[in-house]
Amino acid sequence: MKKALITGITGQDASYLAEFLLAKGYKVFGTTRRSSTTNNERIRHIQDKITILQGDLLDQGSLSSALLESEPDEVYNLAAQSFVQTSWNQPVLTGEFTALGVTRLLEAIRTVNPKIKFYQASSSEMFGKVTETPQKETTRFYPRSPYGVAKVYGHYITVNYRESFDIFACSGICFNHESPRRGLEFVTRKISHAVARISLGKQNKLVLGSLTPGRDWGFAGDYVEAMWLMLQHQKPDDYVIATGENYSVGAFVKEAFKVVGIDDYNKYVISDNPKDMRPAEVDYLKGDYSKAKKVLGWKPRTSFKELVEMMVKADLELEKKEK
Repeated sequence: MKKALITGITGQDASYLAEFLLAKGYKVFGTTRRSSTTNNERIRHIQDKITILQGDLLDQGSLSSALLESEPDEVYNLAAQSFVQTSWNQPVLTGEFTALGVTRLLEAIRTVNPKIKFYQASSSEMFGKVTETPQKETTRFYPRSPYGVAKVYGHYITVNYRESFDIFACSGICFNHESPRRGLEFVTRKISHAVARISLGKQNKLVLGSLTPGRDWGFAGDYVEAMWLMLQHQKPDDYVIATGENYSVGAFVKEAFKVVGIDDYNKYVISDNPKDMRPAEVDYLKGDYSKAKKVLGWKPRTSFKELVEMMVKADLELEKKEK
């Protein structure tokens, strides 16, 4: 039985990855930070099938302890300060978690067992102000947020440990990947949740920042398969994981209202809200996943329309249960 350790086990991606690995017959361990209040909602349905350990990307000792206890064949680093907007308010903390946290985990692997295979969650936010379209593995990084900058560090330190210490370390440059398990602070879930509430008469307006930025939106459940495939390949490498399509925030809004049968949606939407605007915006992201398709045999299965419908319907069910 293979063993895997997933950092940030209570997050969106980790919950889908844990499900995927359990189905593959893995023994799954997950780390979570010590907190007085723990939100295990995303993994509640599989909590009795996984082992949760304490581990903090700010504390290398706790990471080493988690590795010694779990003795994993594979480590998936999905923990981070992952909300771009927050990275401007807490840039130093974002750097500690999202950048230096990767180094701490790689150092723990190097000292405990350098044969462990390592996956780093890189991000399309590293491309930022894009220098070419579509973006591929060789596209120059031009991050536009403290989060993007931190992810660039995490990406390159992973490459460095691969080349310096011969650690089997891969980075998945994942473009936006969403799901009904997305946090409410993220724009896609903010939209799907608000649209569900508006259709049920529970909310009057959907307040957003700019509607013009374009993103390559995929389904998180599809993307975790790519993470696993990278660690099964004979050679470690970096891969863009994307759909190859681009839709604006406004297009996401329109599609979400379409799910609930509202065509005249503009009367419900307030855009360009100053509190929701980024100091420096990423205008257009579109990934080229041809390398992942050719080398790993991976491709996305869920269309943009299916993704939006899935999220809105899940929030409709959630809101119907709420009083």
